Amino acid sequence: MSINLPKIIGHRGVKDLAPENTIFAINEAIKHKLEWIEIDVKISKDNIPFLLHDDLLNRTTSGTGYPYQYNYEVIKNLDAGTWFDPKFNYLYPPTLKEVLDICSNKKIGVNIELKPNKKKEKDNAEAISHLFKKNNFHCQYFFSSFDLFSIKLIRNLMPNVFLGYLIDNYKDTKNFLQILENCLKLKCFCMGFNIKLINQEIVKICKDNKLKVTVYANKKIRLIEAQELWSLGVDSIFIDDPNSFV
Repeated sequence: MSINLPKIIGHRGVKDLAPENTIFAINEAIKHKLEWIEIDVKISKDNIPFLLHDDLLNRTTSGTGYPYQYNYEVIKNLDAGTWFDPKFNYLYPPTLKEVLDICSNKKIGVNIELKPNKKKEKDNAEAISHLFKKNNFHCQYFFSSFDLFSIKLIRNLMPNVFLGYLIDNYKDTKNFLQILENCLKLKCFCMGFNIKLINQEIVKICKDNKLKVTVYANKKIRLIEAQELWSLGVDSIFIDDPNSFV
């Protein structure tokens, strides 16, 4: 089995065009003809995997505190859109199952980022694994994380799944060869980098070890920057706004 990554992947749906990690953001990515999206997943108190990026509910929902303090029935009734624009006040944090059903129906690939979950990493991985065992989703997907422990957990629970390791800061690049060794031991198929870390040497090392390379940024990536990254050998770029490529 192989996995086909496109040159661009919608980040948190398309987070500059719609409230991130919502069904609207995912449908907006589909409307812009993106073939893959990236989403962030955490779990509720009753172990329901749902979409959320931050440690806390505060920034992107009307809730407060850690998501694992609340059952999903409470989280489902939170407003996940007003922070972006009051016209989106009807949006809520969707379950991972809802999103995977949409992506299966539309044949959209999904990068599921496992967020560090404050001592809930094991529960997170087990809940997600259980979801996949109970359902037959018809879309390509892979898991990624900045957290090596989460990657190990999901590898043990889902031995044949595609995995990617994410690197965000210069401290990690100093230990790059050790990280690379960990990736190869865990049979990761890709490594993802903050754009500020990427260079020809890192891309070459990854390619020599048959690893795909993805890049993300905390800013808009313009088409000219993307073309430079692709020319280096980068496989996929996470983008917040497809219109920046026009």
